[in-house]
Amino acid sequence: MPPLDELLFFLTFLAALGCGLMAGLFFAFSNFVMQALAQLRPESGITAMQTINIGVLNPLFMIVFLGTAVICLLLVVYSFVRWQTPGTVYLLAGSSLYLIGNYVVTMTFNVPKNNVLAHVDACEPEAVGTWRNYIIDWTRWNHVRTITALAAAALFTIALCR
Repeated sequence: MPPLDELLFFLTFLAALGCGLMAGLFFAFSNFVMQALAQLRPESGITAMQTINIGVLNPLFMIVFLGTAVICLLLVVYSFVRWQTPGTVYLLAGSSLYLIGNYVVTMTFNVPKNNVLAHVDACEPEAVGTWRNYIIDWTRWNHVRTITALAAAALFTIALCR
């Protein structure tokens, strides 16, 4: 295999793994974590989510989340440069889904909601309404991240088979 093809295979493989990991994480939150937090008293749910939002900002998560985005950017560039190569459409589609459905959605919707929640005093009466809205809106956007990360992982897997 020529060196460029080896590098492309390796980057696509890493992108598939990164998207799969992110899909699993987001799926867990959509499927049961947010539902469990919603069952708690609002002050407990708020405090738990505030703690989760601090804990998620760790090096391993950031490497997977941002590293996958960087790899996807490289694959987008490759896709445009080598458009005639078989399977390139899968690379472009998978990369676009991850970048838009995960990176952009996270930065545009989930992170701002997390930032607002970080400043909520869980003991204040108005925190209840803020928490209820947060659960609904944050989870809705998390569903988008789950679906797009899983679809991107599938597209990268197809690209690897080509």
